[in-house]
Amino acid sequence: MSEAYQKLAILFLDTDKHVSPFEPLMAIDLFPNAKILLYSNVEPEDARKIVQDAMFPRGPKGVRNTKMFIGGYDFEKVEKIVEIVKQSMFPPFEFSVVVDPRGANTTASAAVAKMLQLSIKHGVDSLKDRTVVVLAGTGPVGIIASILLGLEGANVIITSRSFEKAQTAAQKVNREIGSEKAVGVKAHTSEEIGRAIEDAELVLASGAAGVRLLPIEILKSYGRRVKIVADVNAVPPTGIEGLDPNDEDREIVSGVYGVGALRIGGLKNRILAELFKRAVESPKGIFDYRAAYEIAKQLIAEK
Repeated sequence: MSEAYQKLAILFLDTDKHVSPFEPLMAIDLFPNAKILLYSNVEPEDARKIVQDAMFPRGPKGVRNTKMFIGGYDFEKVEKIVEIVKQSMFPPFEFSVVVDPRGANTTASAAVAKMLQLSIKHGVDSLKDRTVVVLAGTGPVGIIASILLGLEGANVIITSRSFEKAQTAAQKVNREIGSEKAVGVKAHTSEEIGRAIEDAELVLASGAAGVRLLPIEILKSYGRRVKIVADVNAVPPTGIEGLDPNDEDREIVSGVYGVGALRIGGLKNRILAELFKRAVESPKGIFDYRAAYEIAKQLIAEK
């Protein structure tokens, strides 16, 4: 391993009580000589001091071997921390930062890329102007996936048991993409879920683990235009009935092809590994959902 990598140090900032071991363990496997520093319960007001304390001790050349990862379940708090980190750095004291709050950026990127891959395989050449429903889409994965779908030109329907939460999520997505591609709808009962998907060509289940969002009979009865379904939940019962976590390009209903959570998760891990590698190779930059999705599309193109 090169001298630069021997000096590598990665700071993990987490909004939660305990830093998730997932990303540090991956970083250790990728860079065995790296020094790992863990910061838990990080508040936005803590971020500036941590960044500035990390910027100066190694000098303008050594700071290039300092990297940062920002995560945690509190999505809004992570966003605030990222903004403070950006504002705190200045030339020549800058380093690269990976942002993936509890895997939301990489998971959403993997899910959308897999859906795009299946769509192309089954005759839908792009997501532009396609209608995509993101079930239970008000969490971090659902919001990031909706942003990516909107950037691809899709018309996105975000569902929630709460109309207000669905509307708030849609507004957030529209602000981020700079257009009105997303709408929020209430979908709690079977009939409401059915109405939400009846004009959709693609459906992504992005809800919590172990929560059934789309029964197979609702898909058969209402999803007459649906071609592609995807699910990020691997814990029984899965989000979409009839779709196994290991499924990839399996026809679960006549003319409907699906990809399950473990297949999405496998791509998610490859994306995260590549994000780390690019951040280590780059002297500066923010590696967020944009970078993750770029990598995701490259990986499915290679396949």
